[in-house]
Amino acid sequence: MPPTLASLVQHSALRLTVRAGEDRLGAPVRWAQVSELADPVPYLDGGELLLITALKLDAEDPVAMRGYVARLADAGVVGLGFAAGVNYEEIPAALVEACLEADFPLLEVPRRTPFIAITKAVSAAIAAEQYRSVTAGFAAQRELTRAALAAEGPASLLARLAVHIDGWAALYDVSGAVVAAAPTWSARRASRIVADVERLQDRPAPASAVVSSAENDDRVELQTIGSGRRARAVLAVGTGSPLGTAERYAVNSTIALLTLTTERSRALQEAEQRLGAAVLRMLLTGEAGHARAVAGNLYGGLLDIPLRVIFAEVLPHSAAAERTERERPTPLQLLADTVESVAARSGESVLAVPDGARLIMLAGDAGAGLAACADFARDAPEGLAIGVSAPAGIAAAGTAFKQAEQALSVARRRGAVLVEHEEMAAGSVLPLLADEAVKAFADGLLRPLREHDASGRGDLVASLRAWLSRHGQWDAAAADLGVHRHTLRYRMRRVEEILGRSLDDADARMELWLALKATHSAEAENRMPSPDRPDHG
Repeated sequence: MPPTLASLVQHSALRLTVRAGEDRLGAPVRWAQVSELADPVPYLDGGELLLITALKLDAEDPVAMRGYVARLADAGVVGLGFAAGVNYEEIPAALVEACLEADFPLLEVPRRTPFIAITKAVSAAIAAEQYRSVTAGFAAQRELTRAALAAEGPASLLARLAVHIDGWAALYDVSGAVVAAAPTWSARRASRIVADVERLQDRPAPASAVVSSAENDDRVELQTIGSGRRARAVLAVGTGSPLGTAERYAVNSTIALLTLTTERSRALQEAEQRLGAAVLRMLLTGEAGHARAVAGNLYGGLLDIPLRVIFAEVLPHSAAAERTERERPTPLQLLADTVESVAARSGESVLAVPDGARLIMLAGDAGAGLAACADFARDAPEGLAIGVSAPAGIAAAGTAFKQAEQALSVARRRGAVLVEHEEMAAGSVLPLLADEAVKAFADGLLRPLREHDASGRGDLVASLRAWLSRHGQWDAAAADLGVHRHTLRYRMRRVEEILGRSLDDADARMELWLALKATHSAEAENRMPSPDRPDHG
């Protein structure tokens, strides 16, 4: 503890007597300062024990003394030491009364105690406290280092830190999730400041902040972890008051240890990515057995279950593309970190490999990693596109890669964040016809027929739709149109002449049918449906 007025009063060699402010002797003393100025406030920092002989004070004037004591109290002076027997045999009653009224500590210094003795006592006590703090800090550093090397990792480190600061500590990953907290009861408290953690991660690292909780009077310090401009984690320490010197040593040691651990993990992660890239290449070339052997225990479990292939990229000139690494991890980096963190907490393996401007991931089907990808997509910045394959074993990995690429392509065209291949394959291809490229193709293909119909020379578009919907059955299609079948045959010959394509060609019939469906869907969006109008298309 730093020296206090009480410890100075208890110092037998000083022989100080308390004349006022007895209930405020616990105030720490930062220094003992001698000043005979009538107004020494401009030369004080606060926390001083002011020593005087009243050489230049009108110490017997009650009004002057009340003003003098008030100025000292407002400046943060913790107490006043008056040397009796120098200029005054006793402390003047006006000064004693002013200190009693203000409840301001007043100590009587006997004539045989020089001010230098008090100054030396304060200086020695401060030096001793600093030595104790440094010694305690080094001891804490050794203990925290042993905890960091323990099998429990961050959990053990935070547990020791919480003891040293007499508070609580928590570690957050890049997704803002609480990785570890100590003591155990602090996990709920740590979860309440996730928004503050996320705001801190938006700032270039290293960054720090102090937040408070009105609910429990906590003072919480946040500090990013990592040596680069990109935060790898965030440490939170909660205490009831500002950290002292020893506690600050412990926190700084923890930050250094977590940074070292994080940087070591980053180097390991880069090595894992190189290994993962080799595994991906083997899967693409059909070497499933070799891929499993190379993956070993690192990804082996992932290759033994149904998995999903995930492709992600940031569209050029989008809001996501403009987010630089200086501001925050890129969306692809953040996606990979989030999925890996969530999967790791669930005991799952995820393979994430940057591939130029894209990110390729393998995640277990129906696992926490895949769910984290979907959750991330819901709040992702504009311009991020993600394609997800159908579930597949490693023997069909090549097909799954193609599916993920196709889903990514559809996501880009639709302006969607995430598209699963199963959405494309389930039930119908008709939802795909909403793409602008398909609509443009359909409009171009059918434009000559629409121009013909606009001239009033027949209804070729409706006739073509009816004929195709009846699979080329003349009588049924003519009945739907309410015309003779010979009329319909004539119209179909005109369609062939205008388009320059034979309706006997299966590819031509398929393209025309899809074009009709695409334009029909677009028209349906622009009109209210009529329940009494049959739709033969």
